[in-house]
Order: sequence, then structure tokens, then C-alpha cells
Amino acid sequence: MIDAIIFAMTIVLPNLALMWLGFFMKRRGEADQVFIDQASSFVFNYCLPCLLFFSVVDSDVDYAKQVVLIGAGIVVTFILFIGSELYAKRFISDPANQGVFVQGIFRSNMAIIGLATVANAYGTTGLSIGAVYMGVVTILFNILAVITLSRVSKSIEDTWLSRSTMIIKKLFTNPLIIALVAAFTYKALPLPPIAGVIHITGGLLAAVALPLALICAGASINLKSMLHPSGLSMQASIGRIVIAPLVAIAVGFAFGLTGVHMGVLFLMVASPTAAASYVMAKAMGGNDILAANILAFTTVVGMFGMAIGAAILRAMGLI
Repeated sequence: MIDAIIFAMTIVLPNLALMWLGFFMKRRGEADQVFIDQASSFVFNYCLPCLLFFSVVDSDVDYAKQVVLIGAGIVVTFILFIGSELYAKRFISDPANQGVFVQGIFRSNMAIIGLATVANAYGTTGLSIGAVYMGVVTILFNILAVITLSRVSKSIEDTWLSRSTMIIKKLFTNPLIIALVAAFTYKALPLPPIAGVIHITGGLLAAVALPLALICAGASINLKSMLHPSGLSMQASIGRIVIAPLVAIAVGFAFGLTGVHMGVLFLMVASPTAAASYVMAKAMGGNDILAANILAFTTVVGMFGMAIGAAILRAMGLI
């Protein structure tokens, strides 16, 4: 059990340390909102795409064997989405809160905290598998998020056609998805390995991605929102921190996942609510204050939930 606890601390504490550094920099005035916005944009548009591209291109992972893992991830996402939709329709009356609540439960922070934790746990192999998983499930996340948030329509021009167009545009212009498609295409073609200046430059950008993203996440934490959550945000946080990981474990068992695949599924699903959930909720007329509260609480508390879950699964020999 001691080894399992050490494993859990090893994969979570580095992330918490970098997030604390970002929070500390924000308190000292060394990381203002302009810095956070610019650094986050830099990570999303340049560093993370390089990380995903080279993690796939440089790996020897058989991606055909990831079908079961991806299938399990899709099933988990739909279970969380449908379950939270039914709960929201039954217990939440305000449409502006319903979609935000649902998104806060099913949409996890795979691109930053999920990938960083998987990389800490399993190294480059886990990172490559996690990148493939994230690429497919991210597409589903975007589609379901637009569906659940579209119940709050501010404009007569906001139709299913316009929403569908927005989904397609987001998918085809998403740098992370573009990077993954490019990587799979490169590996599928009889092309020589990427080396020299291009590989070194890409590797340097990739190395920046997760540390800088975690620092920005820490700098974005709102203590007031985290320490004074509303009843609704607490319900959504419980869904994300407790229910989602349990669903992931159950589905992983049902799909026969073990080892690194079970570990990737658990860590990706158990990650806190995605930062993009706040941006999308605000853009589509949802309750952005509720979204911020869910994001703040799950970002900090969810990390400890990941550590506890990882320790238990490791002690049982499942990851």
C-alpha cells in the first residue's frame, strides 16, 4: 500500500506544485490576467499541438490496440452526459444553469491536467496513448457541450444549423485536433523520421506545454469561488470528483481494461472540470458564475481525488 501511495503522490504532487507556483505568482502580481490569457493562448495554439504531434510521431504505440480504450471513454462520456442531463431536468429549473451543470460533470480537463498526470505516471508511452484518447473524446466533448448549452438561446438566429456550423468550425480549427490528424497522417505515410532542427524546435515547444499550462491554471484559481461554492456548484463538483471516476472504473472493468489503459481512462476521466467549460458557457449565455465556481473547486479538490483513486487502484494492481 505504501508503494501505491508513493505512486499516487508522484503523479499528482508535481502538478499541484506547478499550480501553486502559478497561484503564488498571481498573488505577488507577477502573473496578471494579461499574462494568463497570452500564455494560455500560446500553450493552446503552439505548445500543446507540438506535444501531441511529436508524442504520436515518435512513439511505437500500436494505435489499433487503443480502440477498446477509446470505446470505453466514449461510453463513460455518454453515461455522464445522459445521467447529468436527466438530473438537471428533474432538479434544476433555470435553463441557464442546466447546461453549465451538465458540462461541469461530463467534461474533464484532459488536455492539461489529464495529460500531465498520465505523463507523470507512464512516461512517453502513456502520453502517446493519452493523446490519442484525448483527440477522439475532445471531439465528442465539443459536440455534447454545444448541445447541452444550446438550451439558452439569446438570438433568433441561434438555430440548430448555426450551432452545427459552430461545432464543425470548432473541430476543424482546433489546433489540438489538427496536430493529431497531422501526426496520424505522417505515421501512415512512408515518410522518414523527423529529425534535426525541426524535431529539436518542436521538442522544446512541447517541453513548455504542460508546465506553463499548469502554472496558468494555478494563477486562474479564484479562492473566493472555491471556498464559497453554491449548492448547485457543489452538486456538480461531486459529480465530477466522485461519480465520474467511479463510472470510469466500472466501465473500465466492463471493457476488460487493465494496466496502462485502465490508468489512462481513470486519470483522464477523474481530471477536474475543463477550463474550456467556462469559456463556452459564457459565450453561449450560460451561468458563467456557476461555471467558474465548479471550475475552481474541482481544479483543486479534484487533484486529491485523483491521488486517492490512483492509490487504491494501484494497490489493487489495476493500473
